[in-house]
Parts: sequence; structure tokens; C-alpha cells
Amino acid sequence: MSILVWIIFGALAGWVAHLLTGRGGGLITNIIVGIVGAFIGGFLMTLVGGGGVTGFNLYSFFVAVLGAVVLLVVLGLIQR
Repeated sequence: MSILVWIIFGALAGWVAHLLTGRGGGLITNIIVGIVGAFIGGFLMTLVGGGGVTGFNLYSFFVAVLGAVVLLVVLGLIQR
């Protein structure tokens, strides 16, 4: 995927994770959380036998949101 698609994908995934957890913040934060979440989600899914982020599709979006939620929850636990 091109860098612009990754940024849009990351922003959407980070925003949804922000809505689900109540953590996160502005546009740049959501982009970073979403992109890092895609890597975390891909790693977690490969550990359990699933696929990682494969492109701009609904499954990959779910994986990215899952990873972003995990990231935000872990960061929230560390900050406490």
C-alpha cells in the first residue's frame, strides 16, 4: 500500500480505537496509534494462526483496530 493509504488507514483505525477505549487524541496521535496498531495486530494474529494486515479491506481494518486497542490499553496501564 502507498504511504497515503497507510496514513488514511491508520487514522481510521486509531480513531475507532480511540472511540472504543476513550484513550488517544488528535489526528496525528490517531494516525500513529493506527499504524503501530496495524503492526501489533498483525503480529498478534500471526501468533494465533490468523493473517496480518493484507491490504485495504475489512479484515485488515479489524486487525489494525484490534492492535490499536491493545496498544492504547497497554499504554493506559503503563501510565497508571
